[in-house]
Amino acid sequence: MNQVDRRSFLADSIRTVGTVALAGAAGVLVGRTGSAEPMVWQLDPDKCIACTNCATKCVLDVSAVKCINCFDMCGYCDICTGYFEMGYTALDTAAENQACPTGAIVRRFIEERSGQRFYEYTIDVPLCIGCGKCVKGCALMNGSLYMQVEHDRCLDCNECAIAIACPTQAFYRIPASQTEIMKRKAIAALRSRAQRTLQAAGGDAVGRREAAELLARLDQQQRWRAEQERLDTSAGRQAAVSNDQA
Repeated sequence: MNQVDRRSFLADSIRTVGTVALAGAAGVLVGRTGSAEPMVWQLDPDKCIACTNCATKCVLDVSAVKCINCFDMCGYCDICTGYFEMGYTALDTAAENQACPTGAIVRRFIEERSGQRFYEYTIDVPLCIGCGKCVKGCALMNGSLYMQVEHDRCLDCNECAIAIACPTQAFYRIPASQTEIMKRKAIAALRSRAQRTLQAAGGDAVGRREAAELLARLDQQQRWRAEQERLDTSAGRQAAVSNDQA
C-alpha cells in the first residue's frame, strides 16, 4: 500500500469531517424550521492571504469575489498602501502608481486637517477582478480592504473551484440570510459605531432602529464564528484520532 503523506491525510480528514459536521448542522436547521435554508459560498477574510486564486480559479470570466472597504477600519490615508504601488513615483491617480491592475479603486479627497490630507477609497465593483493586491497592501496598514463573494454574481456552484484551490480553506457554506463573513476587527469597529449611534440617538426612532439592526447583524456574525470554531475544533480532534489510527 502506498504511504499516505501525514500532512495531506490530516488536511483531507479535516475537510471531510468538517463537511459532515456542517451537514449535521444543516440537519438541525431543517428540524427546527421544517425546511433547509439555502446556503451560499463566502470567504473568511481572517483566513484569506490574498493569494490571487480568487481571480484565476473562478469559473466566471471575471471572478465573483470582489474587494470591499470597511470604512470604520479605514484610516483614509494620503499614502494608502492598498491603493499605491510600493514603488510609486507620485501621490496621484496615474495608472503606474496604482497597485490595482484594473484601476478598480477610486481615490477621492475628503478634507485636510492639521496639515494632513484625507482620502476616501471606494471599489468600482465591475472593474474589480478579485486579485487581492490591494488587500495585501492594506494589510500593512489598517486592513480595512478585504475580499467577499458577491452573490448577485456567484453561480453558487456545488463545488466552488476557488474553494477547492484555496490554500487556507477560507471558503465556507453559510446561510443565505447571513450573506457575509466579516473580519473580526470589522465586527469590533462596527459594534463601536453602533453603540455610539445608539447612545446619540436619544428619541430618534430611525437612528435607534438602524443601530439595533447593525447590532443584530454583528451578533449573527459572532454566533456564526463561535459555531464554526466549535465545528473546526471537533473536526480537528476527529481527524487527529483518524490519523493516529491510520
